[in-house]
Amino acid sequence: MFENLTEKFDTVFKKLKGRGVLDEENIREALKDIRIALLEADVNFRVVREFIEEVREHAVGREVLDSITPGQQIVKIVHDQLALLMADENNQLKLDGRFPSPIMLVGLQGCGKTTTAAKLARHLKEQGNRVALVSADVYRPAAMEQLKILGNKIDVPVFESGEAENPVKICVDAVEYSRANGFDTLLIDTAGRLHIDQPLMEELARIKAAVNPSEILLVADAMTGQEAVSVAQSFNETLALDGVVLTKIDGDARGGAALSLRKVTGTPIKFLGIGEKIDALEVFHAERMASRILGMGDILTLVEKAQKTIDEKAAKELERKIRKNDFTLDDLKTQLQQIKKMGPLQDILGMIPGAGKIKGLKNMQPDEDELVKVTAVIDSMTKEERAHYKIINGSRRKRIAAGSGTTVQDVNRVIKNYEAMRKMMKKLSKGGMKSFSRGKIPF
Repeated sequence: MFENLTEKFDTVFKKLKGRGVLDEENIREALKDIRIALLEADVNFRVVREFIEEVREHAVGREVLDSITPGQQIVKIVHDQLALLMADENNQLKLDGRFPSPIMLVGLQGCGKTTTAAKLARHLKEQGNRVALVSADVYRPAAMEQLKILGNKIDVPVFESGEAENPVKICVDAVEYSRANGFDTLLIDTAGRLHIDQPLMEELARIKAAVNPSEILLVADAMTGQEAVSVAQSFNETLALDGVVLTKIDGDARGGAALSLRKVTGTPIKFLGIGEKIDALEVFHAERMASRILGMGDILTLVEKAQKTIDEKAAKELERKIRKNDFTLDDLKTQLQQIKKMGPLQDILGMIPGAGKIKGLKNMQPDEDELVKVTAVIDSMTKEERAHYKIINGSRRKRIAAGSGTTVQDVNRVIKNYEAMRKMMKKLSKGGMKSFSRGKIPF
């Protein structure tokens, strides 16, 4: 996420931190580099101009120039201004208390509306809402069927109407269905087009007039950069958007859309689509995003992910096992499964402060298949072998390799890494273990 921009900012800040004293000329050079980095990241040029002026205004004061660590002060100023650029006090999802509260999802074809509808339904369900889905896309083949499949995955009902060609009537009927069946939120997946056209906008305006939605959210592809901003402007002019869901953010190495959207359109970013899986949706936090862009990690989101996936009872049991030096290969397998639930390893690494600057980690692409291989090796062991790894001799290793479809070298590596992990866990401090048992990760 935003890899190119992060690297360029890192280069600029290294230069600044390498100077014991800063003057206005040093700052001018740094701001020029930051300006170029932002423009190359496809940030709107007017946004870049205003951003640079804001940073300059705060950076040339005596408080910075006379500081003991002026380089660090500049980093803080850039971080704070990035957060302000993206922040909006209205970025919370507003459900107005009606039963149901309709939420319209709009956007161009291919931006990920249908998947986002299911992701958002899952998110709202986790918050305690009773959610229903409906597809108002009567044009795209199998659009309704796709939503039904996704709805089944998350156990959220999808309303089906007999009005196969009237999207407005479908939405009105879905509202009545939701009201009659006690659903407090209805997510409406509308039709898209390859390009914005008048018939699409008129249809969306009719749906808006008919159901009076609590929220209208634009689903926009982050990887299209300034095109996503232009799309947001067009939809906003017709529909008065309440927010944006930026999808495919995990594949966006530039960041232009995220940094330009709120400033150009006045529409807040409310959610981020960070992958294809049904749980790959994050609430947008401007401060956390600014930290990620500057390579500072995002420890709060990481802890939240850990708290969602780590069972407290299991964590306490693991703590007891580690204290007694009783951490088995079965326990290792369980921990690997917990890590997988937290999302792609590359994303997890990106949330750890400073991980990108550690030699060997910066360009590392964690191999998700390696987790599958380790699990297969452990599954091929007997119960006794998993509990007492020292009995695994040469012949047993050959059998385990054959059973798991791996090599003896793979089995040796799993056992060696497991032994190293046992040694590391013996050294874990009491405080670190207490943090772990509360669903936090001790770094």
